[in-house]
Amino acid sequence: MKEGDIELLTGLVKFENSADMEKEYRIGWSWRHVRIWPSTLSRLFKDGYLENVFRSNSYTGYRLSEAAKELMARAEPEETGQTNNEPIATGGLFEDIVGHEDVKELLTACLLAEKPVHVLLAGPPALAKSLFLWDIERVAGKRALWLVGSATSKAGLWDVVAERQPEILLIDELDKMNAADTAALLSLMEGGRLVRAKRGRELNLHNQLRVVAASNRLSMLSPELRSRFAVRMLTAYSRGDYLIVVRGVLSRREGLPQDLADEVARRLDGVSQDVRDAIRVARLAPQLGIDRAIKLLIGGESSEK
Repeated sequence: MKEGDIELLTGLVKFENSADMEKEYRIGWSWRHVRIWPSTLSRLFKDGYLENVFRSNSYTGYRLSEAAKELMARAEPEETGQTNNEPIATGGLFEDIVGHEDVKELLTACLLAEKPVHVLLAGPPALAKSLFLWDIERVAGKRALWLVGSATSKAGLWDVVAERQPEILLIDELDKMNAADTAALLSLMEGGRLVRAKRGRELNLHNQLRVVAASNRLSMLSPELRSRFAVRMLTAYSRGDYLIVVRGVLSRREGLPQDLADEVARRLDGVSQDVRDAIRVARLAPQLGIDRAIKLLIGGESSEK
């Protein structure tokens, strides 16, 4: 077991306990649901902590194994040593993200500020917007809550925030959030107040929440929502930065050997600027080879023969 695995398994236990596994995840949950990289889940599976419920070319479904459940039942509750009055530990924050130094400085300051300053990262796909959110969630732990605008929650933003009461709300795909959740977000961002009449009762929550969000399109956001954010437009990577990002993502997050990560980066140079393309090529390379994977996925020729 590697350092940090207990924390990962603790999060998976909480995820499964909070979900209706028979209805929502009959074929198991995937890495997208728990936001743990596929290579890490594959290692936990090989170590016996996960069971493979379903597998196809496009989906791998997992559940915690009985061995993992027994291990976590015996484990003592982990003390984080962190209370809501303590600042977020920002050591090592954003160290895997290349460039965007001003954005890193801004987000770090916002996390440490005494009162909330909300930040919206905007721009086309593949500019590290989600990576910023992932890194904040990594250092903030339970104090942060991650939501995706296109699928906020079956219960809605009102109820999930009231239940979890996070200090930091991380929202990806903000431009796809529905009207009801957007109205709740506006109220929360204005004064940390959440009021809702439901089944004859009123829920009144006061929480000084910090919101960090990402959006591909600003035009889809209402003026009143945009005005609540400090908006930062992210620009495309330079050629050199793109190569560094691809090498880092493939080696650290996908578990590729450094020489193979370097080769994928070289072959994609001049063909794509999307880091997700590099991930897809790397995953198909064992079956197709790098050149053929690039041809089938992107439709272009690799830059190196």
